Amino acid sequence: MANTRFAATIYVIRLIGYQAGCMERNNKGTREVRGSIERKHFAGPKSHSSRASVKTSTGSHQKGVLSDRRGRERTVIEDVRPSVDCGRFAVKRIVGDTVAVEADVFADGHDELWCRLLYRHQDEVEWSVAPMRPAGNDLWRGEFRVTKLGKYRFTVESAVDPFRSWYRDLGKRIPAGQDIAIELRIGAGLIRAAADRAVTAKASGDAEILTRWGRAVENSNSSEAKQTALDDGLATLAASYPDRSAATKYPRELTVVVDRERARFSTWYEVFPRSCSQQPGQHGTLRDCENWLPYIAGMNFDVVYLPPIHPIGRTFRKGKNNSVTAEPDAVGSPWAIGGPEGGHTAIHPQLGTLDDFRHFVEAAKSHGLEVALDIAFQATPDHPYVREHPSWFRKRPDGSIQYAENPPKKYQDIYPFDFETEDWPALWAELRKVFDFWIEQGVRIFRVDNPHTKAFPFWDWAIEEIKQSHPDVLFLAEAFTRPHVMYHLAKLGFSQSYTYFAWRNTKQEIVDYFTELTRTDAAEYLRPNLWPNTPDILTEFLQTGGRSAFMLRFILAATLGASYGIYGPAFELCENAPREPGSEEYLNSEKYELKHRDLNSAGSLRSLIARINRIRRENPALQTNETLRFHASDNPFVICYSKASADLSNVIIVALNLDAFHTQRSWLDLDLTAFGVPADRPFQAHDLLSEARFLWQGSRNFVELTPESLPAHILRVRKRIRSEKDFDYYL
Repeated sequence: MANTRFAATIYVIRLIGYQAGCMERNNKGTREVRGSIERKHFAGPKSHSSRASVKTSTGSHQKGVLSDRRGRERTVIEDVRPSVDCGRFAVKRIVGDTVAVEADVFADGHDELWCRLLYRHQDEVEWSVAPMRPAGNDLWRGEFRVTKLGKYRFTVESAVDPFRSWYRDLGKRIPAGQDIAIELRIGAGLIRAAADRAVTAKASGDAEILTRWGRAVENSNSSEAKQTALDDGLATLAASYPDRSAATKYPRELTVVVDRERARFSTWYEVFPRSCSQQPGQHGTLRDCENWLPYIAGMNFDVVYLPPIHPIGRTFRKGKNNSVTAEPDAVGSPWAIGGPEGGHTAIHPQLGTLDDFRHFVEAAKSHGLEVALDIAFQATPDHPYVREHPSWFRKRPDGSIQYAENPPKKYQDIYPFDFETEDWPALWAELRKVFDFWIEQGVRIFRVDNPHTKAFPFWDWAIEEIKQSHPDVLFLAEAFTRPHVMYHLAKLGFSQSYTYFAWRNTKQEIVDYFTELTRTDAAEYLRPNLWPNTPDILTEFLQTGGRSAFMLRFILAATLGASYGIYGPAFELCENAPREPGSEEYLNSEKYELKHRDLNSAGSLRSLIARINRIRRENPALQTNETLRFHASDNPFVICYSKASADLSNVIIVALNLDAFHTQRSWLDLDLTAFGVPADRPFQAHDLLSEARFLWQGSRNFVELTPESLPAHILRVRKRIRSEKDFDYYL
């Protein structure tokens, strides 16, 4: 704990002490970002010998101070990307991804440049190197592949290249018939210098080749020497040993956080273990919840998410429908954490024991499910923290502890932590220990309740510290709050984020919002997790649209987003009774009482959910958000969009009726270039829901969608292939 408190203290000292601004141009114009925080840089053990040893200038200079290096650095490196807030925060990728890097690089005059990309994993000291190539208008591009979990750093280095400049000009001088005797001698010197650098790099074979070439160029002005001087292969070899003594290095090292695949593609099912008993009115246990695992796995989910499983306080316990007066047998809200039995590292006695929880985690694994646990940093008056650490809570003038409020609503059963307490290092350390405890029990995914009501610096520090030790841990931010706050939490390190999807209903709202999420800089750091319902959210659309509304909102969530979740079995059973008109709360909410449901109800969406989740698993196009494209339709109630794998071998088109009550028809205007389909050739559109197959040709195609049956087509594009036996089939 002492080490954690020390690390937290150092973090805040750095947070307060470092104030820096940066102004960079992005591809949309100029932006200014102030108050950057220099993040902690972790240097690990020396890497394997296969890594290139790179030592370069930092490229940063104090104004007014002259130095030999400063006087010789001629290149300018600007707007290195991907970058979030000028490099203050990391971009996010998945193991195996390629990071495409761009930079604007130029110099005075007309000399040729060389430019390279430097990158390394946090455990490595030496840089690996990848070339960057010009793409026109001073834009340079390069890429590197991330192969390990954790954090990578990268930057860009460049310099004027005398050899390339000489070689370029020589190719112009010779056809012009100029006397190039002096030029050949200059070139020979540049080639010899490259040979010397090859010797330093311990590339003796290359050094010998370059030395021979240098002699051949220097010793004659004959036609043969001219041809030798213009040898492309030898020029490429010489250029691979550039002079780096006057190189400019971009002054920032940018970062990439690399997560496992589940951070990008996941399918969540939320269940209350206490409602899993087979006997109505009986409190369920974790062992009872194990019996639900085949049901959940049978719908092809991969994450089973449990609300808080800790002891529930009795002081000011809420009754049914959030009543301030609780019945004697009221079970209370799982988010009212803490009692005589313990707090955030204890399990509610009626759910079972810690051994039962470990058994549940292992049982879930056997069904292909991973357990996500809710972390809610708040306490009831009965929580041990209130007695042991009263300074962690805010006191009112009368000496009582300030409970949670959202005026005029009062939540006397919840005490928020005071992140402005003078004892904040101990508070931070203790909350970090909560994560560590459940990680030890086998949990690697945390859904964090209301992170926007806790101090941002805490999340910045805690997530960084946890992922240093456990880079496979994922965090989902449950933050239905203002957009800037939601985005900032994602920048601070949350692996996934709740979104405003539940309230985006019209075609234009959906197109605008998902264009923002997938086609702007937000895509570099925010991974959306789409939830059509939660225990707190029953939207008006679901309340009024009946079963059709649940179907279409589910299909939207499962196909628009690579990650989505549902609160079940309320969702598949289409529970839609609100607490009162105008409310988004459930009537008889499971947050405050036990539920007993018929999972085999005739109206259940169970089979539809299972089918679509299987479609998601079988089609890589639906496992990413990067390729989401919207296509025009002439009906405002019909939305059309597509996703594709990187090589276009898997293309999915979704056409969906947004009207829960009426059949809608529309002509679609498809952008065939997104599919790699020629406009003059037919293709098969295979509906993975109904198994119908349509033969389409060209961009304009017709759909008719009935909400009562299937409100959508999920179409796999199958391209026509001409076989050697001279007949067509569709791949």
